[in-house]
Amino acid sequence: MILPGLVSVTFRKLAPTEVAALVKKAGLQSIEWGGDVHVPHGDLARAREVREVTLEHGLVTAAYGSYYRAGQGESTGLPFERVLQTAVELGAPTIRVWPGGVGSAEIDEEGRWKIIHDLRRIAGLAARSRVSISMEFHGGTLTDTNESASKLLVEVDHPNVFIGWQPHNGEATDECVAGLEEVLPRVSNIHVFHWWPTAAERHPLANGAERWSPFWSLIKQAPGDRHALLEFVQGDSPEAFLRDAATLRQWLA
Repeated sequence: MILPGLVSVTFRKLAPTEVAALVKKAGLQSIEWGGDVHVPHGDLARAREVREVTLEHGLVTAAYGSYYRAGQGESTGLPFERVLQTAVELGAPTIRVWPGGVGSAEIDEEGRWKIIHDLRRIAGLAARSRVSISMEFHGGTLTDTNESASKLLVEVDHPNVFIGWQPHNGEATDECVAGLEEVLPRVSNIHVFHWWPTAAERHPLANGAERWSPFWSLIKQAPGDRHALLEFVQGDSPEAFLRDAATLRQWLA
């Protein structure tokens, strides 16, 4: 089953209650709460409050979008234990992280393995709390290319590490399909948007029907449940979100 939802950083200026109400109005079912504004790292009282807000609106928490960078989080003042405690209080089943802070072509083997060892470490810690780790498919990290992302999963080799998938910006559809096929068994959630050819150029989701069609053909074949989460919309507009939410619900019907 694929549950439609929202990445809360889409509306950083709205309070959690406003975000939840908007998601409910849109007919969606889940929220990935961000660790930058809505549920700050280490603010356990806020995490419990947002958990209750989510449940009161008949929604579920899809993930904790932590922005923890494997391999450097500890040295930059963000201990993973703080992230994990917050995710547990929030009731998040998975923690979205970034594998490193530079692209795969810019890092040496020592740097790559530092990230790998940290991913293994945090995956083990999270597993004790029955929370998984989802590495976002994202530029400027070790998942910035299909080849590097696929290789990284093999290198990490941990049952509690998954992929939070999204199409790479500006990448041809057939290349995105090939990359998705490589990691499909390990895909947790999906970020859904239609930006083309760059993240600065946002379009109505319906305009991306041709691009997303082969993605859904694959994702719907994958066993288990996951969330398809709208991320950023045209003009940061609630009206654009409601429009795109209707499109997403239609695609998943």
